Amino acid sequence: MSDNEVPETLATYLRLRGLKAPQRRKRRTLIDPTDANAPFMPGRDPQGLGDALAALTKQAGWNPQLAQEDLLLQWPDVAGPDTAAHTEAVSYVNGVLTVRCDTTAWTKQLQLMRSHILTQIQLQHPEAGVQSIRFLGPDVPSWNWGPRTAPGRGPRDTYG
Repeated sequence: MSDNEVPETLATYLRLRGLKAPQRRKRRTLIDPTDANAPFMPGRDPQGLGDALAALTKQAGWNPQLAQEDLLLQWPDVAGPDTAAHTEAVSYVNGVLTVRCDTTAWTKQLQLMRSHILTQIQLQHPEAGVQSIRFLGPDVPSWNWGPRTAPGRGPRDTYG
């Protein structure tokens, strides 16, 4: 034992009596502030799993794609329960959200409400990057397609 070290039992006794025990000199270690793995450096605290995943998706550049998928999955929350009962968000391609409607009446009504719905989407899902919305009516057969389409009204007595 060196001269400036006091046994722990004697130091405790002196501390309880209100007397001060001689202090030991602590050895200082130099920490390199550029070392990311050094203890007590910023960013070394434990993180929650959600925070770690959020940092990973941001670093990988996945946030816009995840926001687009989240928009398609949460369409009932964006559109509202009544509208979502008659519509379905089908796809998102190049900034255009495509929504399929049950009837042509719903299609027309939502076309009139396009700006309101687009505003709601941009408020709730800003990273999705939706620039416009395309509303489609119900699927009906069409004879107006192909390279050899004949002009005119099409088949009229086919079903009769």
